[in-house]
Amino acid sequence: MATVTPDAPPADAPVQQAPVRRTAVRKRLVPYWLLLPGILWLLVFFAAPLVYQASTSVQTGSLEEGFKVTWHLQTYGDALSEYYPQFLRSVLYAATATVLCLLLGYPLAYLIAFRAGRWRNLLMVLVIAPFFTSFLIRTLAWKTILSDGGPVVGALGSLHVLDVTGYLGITEGQRVLATPLAVVCGLTYNFLPFMILPLYTSLERIDGRLHEAAGDLYARPVTTFRKVTFPLSMPGVVAGTLLTFIPASGDYINAELLGSTDQKMIGNVIQSQFLRVLDYPTAAALSFILMAAILAMVTVYIRKSGTEDLV
Repeated sequence: MATVTPDAPPADAPVQQAPVRRTAVRKRLVPYWLLLPGILWLLVFFAAPLVYQASTSVQTGSLEEGFKVTWHLQTYGDALSEYYPQFLRSVLYAATATVLCLLLGYPLAYLIAFRAGRWRNLLMVLVIAPFFTSFLIRTLAWKTILSDGGPVVGALGSLHVLDVTGYLGITEGQRVLATPLAVVCGLTYNFLPFMILPLYTSLERIDGRLHEAAGDLYARPVTTFRKVTFPLSMPGVVAGTLLTFIPASGDYINAELLGSTDQKMIGNVIQSQFLRVLDYPTAAALSFILMAAILAMVTVYIRKSGTEDLV
C-alpha cells in the first residue's frame, strides 16, 4: 500500500525570502546612511577638535620645550581668577546687544510679517543684504561712521547726547570710538539679522484670524499684542536671543576694531593667548570656561522661558 506524504514546500521558497529580508534591512539602514556624512563631519570638525582642546587645557610646558599632558587642572582656576573681568564684560556687552537687537528687530519683523504686503520680499532682501559683505568690512565701516570728526559724532555732540552717555560711562568726552558704546553698536549691527529672521519666521506663522477674534472681543491693539502676538512669537524670541547672544559673547572683532584695551572681551584674550602669548593651555582653558558658562546660561534661559519648541 502506497504511503501518501504531504506536499513539500517549493524548493525556491527560501531563495525568495532572503532577498525580501535583505531589502527590509536596507530600508531600515537608509536613514543611518543619510546621517553618516553629517555624523562624520561633526566627528572630524567638532568632536575631534574639542577632545584636542580638552587635552591641551591640562598640559604644561612651553613652545620651546613642548607641551605634555600632566592633568594640571589649576590652569582653569588661574585663568578664571585672572581674566574674570573680561568674562563679565563679554556677558554684559553681549546681553546689552541682544536686548537692543530685540528692541530694534521685533518691530521690523512685525512690520514685514503683517504690514509689508508686496514689499515683504524686498524688506527681507534688505535684512539679509549685510551678509553679502564681509564681517570685517562691515565692522571697519562702523569705525569710519563713528570717527571723531564724522557727522554722527558731531550730531550727537550738538544734541548733548554725548554728555549724557559720558555721565553714564559708556563714552569718553566728545568721542565714541574706543568706548563701550562703540563696541555694543558694532555687536548690535552685526548680529541684528540673526534676531530678525527667527522673529519673522515665528510671527509669520501666527494665524491672522486670531487678531480678528481678539478685535471681535473688544481687545485693544496693545492687549492683542500682549495676550496673543507676543506669547505666540516666543519661540522666535528665544531663538533670536540665543542666535544673537551666543556668538556676540565670544566675538572679538568688534572689541578689537571699535574698542580699546579697556573694552577687551574674553574672545580677545583667547585670541591673544593662542596667537601672541602662545600659552595654549590657558587659551584652551578659557575656551572651555566660556563654553561651559554659555551652556549653563542658555540652559537656564530656555527652561525659564517655557518654550517647549526648544527644550
